[in-house]
Amino acid sequence: MTDRDEDPAPAKPILIVDGANVVGSRADGWWRDRAGANERLRDRLAALGGVEGLPEAGPGIAHPEIILVTEGAARGVPSVPGVRVVAAPGSGDDTIALLAVPEADESRTVVTADRELRRRAESAGASVVGPRWLLDRLG
Repeated sequence: MTDRDEDPAPAKPILIVDGANVVGSRADGWWRDRAGANERLRDRLAALGGVEGLPEAGPGIAHPEIILVTEGAARGVPSVPGVRVVAAPGSGDDTIALLAVPEADESRTVVTADRELRRRAESAGASVVGPRWLLDRLG
């Protein structure tokens, strides 16, 4: 068997979460404290330890890199182990669209319900799932 005959290494999964969209998908008073709502989402993401069932994730990979994109009043939310927080300098959608472009050895999945962002992310090569998909995994 030659190196070319071996299966390629599975793609590294990266989960990119549209914080404003996921937080805004539930009417739980998030609008009174946008930063706090994003911190709670970040902490729930960190507690996952991994996300099963990512589209296009390679077999045996259960722990993706998780990126939470914040904007507006939630820009000051810091990263924690397991979740890198990216504060969008302007539009969160523009930042997510840039992050959606996978490297050669990656698969990227964007979590959003925004139709235009979904189109942009898919055009960049990412898979897209809705907030319900993520919230179901967060319990």
